[in-house]
Amino acid sequence: MKKFLFDCGTRDATASIGILALRVMIGLMMLVGHGIPKIQAFAVMKDKFYVPDFFPLKYMSPPVSLMTCIGAEVGASILIIFGLATRPAAFLLGFNMVVAAFAVHGSAVWFMGPGVMVSKEPALLYLVPMVAIILAGAGAFSLDAGIHQESKRRRW
Repeated sequence: MKKFLFDCGTRDATASIGILALRVMIGLMMLVGHGIPKIQAFAVMKDKFYVPDFFPLKYMSPPVSLMTCIGAEVGASILIIFGLATRPAAFLLGFNMVVAAFAVHGSAVWFMGPGVMVSKEPALLYLVPMVAIILAGAGAFSLDAGIHQESKRRRW
């Protein structure tokens, strides 16, 4: 279980610096640009927030749906920034972006363009780094690397 939750992936220094930059920048952008504003506007958004229309999420109320979204955008972003339980956190945030792109903005166009106010593109632009982090891991410069120290070095 420890390996599943805290395996940091590659320990190559150059790749780990790139993953660190990706984790910190994407995590901060999600936290500051989406998570914190949702916390600040909780009272306004709680009664009309989107509830996904698929099992089992369709049984949530709008305030619970908003709280789960905030949990992903704030909690998972902080975990990703520090590199703690990075792959599960990236999965939660990635799932949040899939719901945003294909459920919340399901009827919207794929890409922004002149005169287009709503599209799937912003959610997909956050989803792509989450997939990369899930596949690559947190890297050597993360709390995951300190928790899960391997005795043998991987060869892949």
